[in-house]
Amino acid sequence: MEQRFAFNQVASVYTTARPGYPDALVDDVISYADLKPGNAILEVGCGTGQATKSFAARGFPILAIDPGPQMVREARAALAQFDNVTLVESTFEALAAEQASFQLIIAAQSWHWVAPEMRFAKAAETLSPRGALAVFGHVPVGLPAPLLDQLKQLYLHHIDYSGPPPEAWYLPSGPFKGWFDESGVFGPVEHRCYPWKWRHTTSSYMDFLRSRSDHRLIEPAKLEALLDDIADAIDGHGGQFEIDYETHLYIAHRVDSD
Repeated sequence: MEQRFAFNQVASVYTTARPGYPDALVDDVISYADLKPGNAILEVGCGTGQATKSFAARGFPILAIDPGPQMVREARAALAQFDNVTLVESTFEALAAEQASFQLIIAAQSWHWVAPEMRFAKAAETLSPRGALAVFGHVPVGLPAPLLDQLKQLYLHHIDYSGPPPEAWYLPSGPFKGWFDESGVFGPVEHRCYPWKWRHTTSSYMDFLRSRSDHRLIEPAKLEALLDDIADAIDGHGGQFEIDYETHLYIAHRVDSD
């Protein structure tokens, strides 16, 4: 199974287990893209609508795509109040979109799933001359030290892994700025960071872990053993904890937009 399709298996959990995006980020993206009423937005990999709803609430028409039928079904229910959102089951690679048809493309924790040879070239073709591409994602940057050390040992014991989380790609040390620069079709990329905190209970953190694609690829028996031990560890620390998060934004205009 291709990893980006693993989310589809847990679409109903994903709806409640994943956080939304900071209002300041949404405002900054809209301002940077200089969106006017009626300007269209394309969202690549909308999931169950966590980012979609924030942009939809601003009134812009949105075409939101996702390759998972269950994800699209959950998104349709979550976004039922918005008549300015059109949901389509599709990958970005397979999407038949008119050239220069969108003022803004957004990708919330999904851009790395798009085929490297297509992602930026197709985005540039799909955007209008004043169009912008905004790529953003959440990164966990801080857990209470005793719990963090215990979780690291559990991952090392169960799946022999103790490295950084996949979301670390979105940090400035990750590949996104370089990808923009190397594409040749987008101007200088701007990076912005939005710190926030996420409070979890044992139950909510178990749901979150079950919604992660990297965890969906772990052999089921190993996953359940890992999650049981993580739940016991969290319960041993009072059954709740707070994670420091940062949401990182990378945004740029088409090179012909000046």
